[in-house]
Amino acid sequence: MNRQAIIDNYSQASENHYSSQLKTTKKVRILDTSFDALSLAQTVDWVVELIKSGQKGYICTVNVAILMMMRSYPQLRNFVHNAALVVADGQPLVWTSKLLEQQLPERVTGIDLIDAIAARAEKEGLGIYLMGATAPVIAAAAFKMQSKYPRLKICGFDDGYFNEAQSAERAAAISQSGAQILFVGMGVPRQESFLEQNWDELGINLAIPVGGSFDVYAGLRKRAPLWVQQTGLEWLYRLIQEPQRLWKRYLLTNSQFVLEILRSMFTRSHNTTVLSNARERH
Repeated sequence: MNRQAIIDNYSQASENHYSSQLKTTKKVRILDTSFDALSLAQTVDWVVELIKSGQKGYICTVNVAILMMMRSYPQLRNFVHNAALVVADGQPLVWTSKLLEQQLPERVTGIDLIDAIAARAEKEGLGIYLMGATAPVIAAAAFKMQSKYPRLKICGFDDGYFNEAQSAERAAAISQSGAQILFVGMGVPRQESFLEQNWDELGINLAIPVGGSFDVYAGLRKRAPLWVQQTGLEWLYRLIQEPQRLWKRYLLTNSQFVLEILRSMFTRSHNTTVLSNARERH
């Protein structure tokens, strides 16, 4: 099934079907999406609070590419907007929040969430399930995670290559595993579609779509050095690694994002001027 078909198959979820009722976090609005202004550590604390309170929900880690895709596909936008938590997966979004005189404390990436939540889950006795990537990659990711966190309960893992008819079997396996947390990495929008269609059968408290993060976690792809990450140039590092796959995405998507932000700023400035002039006339 192609990307458009998957997106078109999304059902419309009610606003409270997935979202938790935890205390409200500060929101930062970029274009038409509200991001939760949380650091990585605060996000992990939020995860533990969600699970201990017996609530359910999913986190969306949104980068520029996903944000632009949401503007073209209403079903994906609906999925993200119904998330219990939306965090900024990319330094450009943090920079943009400052430009808009709002403040996202830092980027919160899928790969960082995987490791940080695994560390906390080990301490809290929470179970994790991993699904996505190829069979060798997901096995390597699970092995690495278990080696790093020996007392962590990895309740199961499975690859992300299955057809529509096998979705129910995967959901049942996750439910029967006893895991509270599911990381699913099958790419956008397939991973979101899986969660949308099988949410009630998964039996978990928290799900996090993490895209291609398992490839990085397992060591199949190298992550940029820390200093590159801190300067916000990890996208350039990835582009150098995979130019044929990523050049079009970064060129077109980033350009579209910049234009949309400039248009948004111009509109806001224009509306402010009009309102100010109207007040002066009265």
